[in-house]
Amino acid sequence: MDGAASPRPETPEPASKQGRRNAGVQLLDDEGAISDQLEACLQHIFAKYCVPAPEGQGCAVTMLVPPAGACMTGEGLDAWARDTNGAPFSQETKDELAEFLDVTDEGGLTLKGFLQIYQLQTENDEEETWRDVSCHGFDRMLRLVATRAEACSYEG
Repeated sequence: MDGAASPRPETPEPASKQGRRNAGVQLLDDEGAISDQLEACLQHIFAKYCVPAPEGQGCAVTMLVPPAGACMTGEGLDAWARDTNGAPFSQETKDELAEFLDVTDEGGLTLKGFLQIYQLQTENDEEETWRDVSCHGFDRMLRLVATRAEACSYEG
């Protein structure tokens, strides 16, 4: 089928094999680790909810980078879960995250822990990760698109 004829040429057909959705853009690298492109997206998403907040958050299409030592507190975790999944995490889920992922001594989710979430999720359900990054303004080429974040609403 001619890609130019499709109204959404970067979006795969549902029958596409997982992991081969976009030529040149993969969520996991050849070794199964988070790709550099996905990591940059995840750093941006983490930076929107972490403390301390990164400097220079004025422009909606500027990629954010979390400051060294930043973490997501309970409030940031709730805001991220709400923006991504439509509802905050239960206390049980938060307790599991704190038990199994990288957190600070105070229980804040670190960037490493945040990446661990997406490593596990992407290995098990790549399409869920695509939905998550889309909710935070990224297209299927992992480019930050200003209007995507405002238009995303949870449908589940």
